[in-house]
Amino acid sequence: MIISLGLGLIAALCWGVHDICVRYVSQRTGIMAAISTVLIFGALLLTPVCIYFGNWADLTMPAIGNSVLSGGLFALAAIALYQAFAIGPVRLVAPIVGSYPILSVALAIWSGEPVAALHIFAVVLIIIGITIVAQGDSDTGAGTRRIAILWAASGAVGFFGSFASGQAAAALGAELPVIWLTRMAAIASILLIALPFRINLKPNRSQLRLLAAMGVLDAIALAVVIYAGTQNFSAFASVTASIFGLVTVILAWVFLKEKMTGLQWTGVLVVFLSIGFLSL
Repeated sequence: MIISLGLGLIAALCWGVHDICVRYVSQRTGIMAAISTVLIFGALLLTPVCIYFGNWADLTMPAIGNSVLSGGLFALAAIALYQAFAIGPVRLVAPIVGSYPILSVALAIWSGEPVAALHIFAVVLIIIGITIVAQGDSDTGAGTRRIAILWAASGAVGFFGSFASGQAAAALGAELPVIWLTRMAAIASILLIALPFRINLKPNRSQLRLLAAMGVLDAIALAVVIYAGTQNFSAFASVTASIFGLVTVILAWVFLKEKMTGLQWTGVLVVFLSIGFLSL
């Protein structure tokens, strides 16, 4: 259990630092250029591992299809994430993006599956917590706040779809090939969106090192979460990793000097404790 918790914590820290970097990068360089560069650097790190250690013989056509879908949705979710963080504030955006487990409960209800009353209660708490954080935003205009919420919610939907289809692909074929194909599909999706509109994908050279570091952080987080699946009590890794947004909020408070009231801290903690419960 300790190993799984440790791996989840590593993933949460990596994604938390990655997202605070998104806030910085998205306000200083083109969003599409930043996303493509991060994905490419992550792919460079993952490719040797996935190709050498991956069991490609177990890869099936349905797994390939789900991997492509997962990659496409991940690209769209990343665009929404970067847009949301460009508008901010982090304390509002991070809890909404991280609340995608709510959609798992909604899908279960829609499909007629039995859902525990405690899970529904956790969903209600997440909504209440986000509302508390949003209402405390006196320094952000109502219009700007609504746009940020819309982009953040779109990102949550995209990540839910991406992770769901990615997990379905992994269940049908080898995990490492699925990870690699998903990353390649995400890069291809960004190119398919950018090229017809002649969007510049060349990153700002002054931020190249930061973007490379973000790609490495994203790849490490993904790798340790998958590796946790080989350990006992692997669910604890997923729960710990799901609170990465809390790390982002804390970093924004420390480094970006985002003001937080006691009530907002309460709302943020309620959101991420509830998210962790939904991930069990």
